[in-house]
Amino acid sequence: MGKELPILPTSPQAEEGAKGESYIYCRVFCGRENAPPLKLLLDFLKSRGQVPLIPKMDPAALEEWAWVHISLGYNRDRKPIQLFCLRDRGTYKEAFEQEQKQFLERLSVYDDIEADLVREHVRRARFIATTRLVKDDVTEDGYDFNGWILEFFQEHCNGIVQMDGKGFFSPKGELIVELQDEISSEIDMV
Repeated sequence: MGKELPILPTSPQAEEGAKGESYIYCRVFCGRENAPPLKLLLDFLKSRGQVPLIPKMDPAALEEWAWVHISLGYNRDRKPIQLFCLRDRGTYKEAFEQEQKQFLERLSVYDDIEADLVREHVRRARFIATTRLVKDDVTEDGYDFNGWILEFFQEHCNGIVQMDGKGFFSPKGELIVELQDEISSEIDMV
C-alpha cells in the first residue's frame, strides 16, 4: 500500500466555526481498488470550468493515491467542501466498515431490483469518497461544485452516488432508492 498522507488542514475560517455546525454528507461508494490521485480530480474540475481552491501543499502530494482528506474551496467567501476517502484498509478503515454496514442495514428493507443493485454496489465498494458541506454556508455554486466532485468518482471509480436527505442515484442522475433521512457520518467520530 502507498504512503498515507496526513490530513490536510482546513482554512482557519472553517476551523473557527466548526463547533455546532450542521453538515450535508454525500458519498460515492466506489468499486475501484484505489482512489485516483487528487491531481486527476483537480484536472477534471478545471476541465468543467471550475476553479478549485486548495491549501498550499507539496505538488508531489497531489500525485499520491493514498490521500485521506483535502479541503476544496469553490468561493473564497464560503467554507470549503471537505473531501474524505474512507478505504477498506488503512486510515479510516473502521469508519468505512461502519458506513458500509449502516447503509447495508438501511437498504435491507427494500426488495426491488434497484435496491438489490445498490446493495451489491455498497457491498463491493473498496472506498467511499465522502463530501461534507456546511449546510448553512453552501450556495448553489457550492452544490454544483460538489456535484462535479461526485460525478468524477462515479465516472472514474465505478461509483454510485448517495446524498443525505435524498438517497441513491443512477449514473444518469435519477433517484433510484429514496432514503430521506440524513445519516450521521463516521467521519465526525474520527
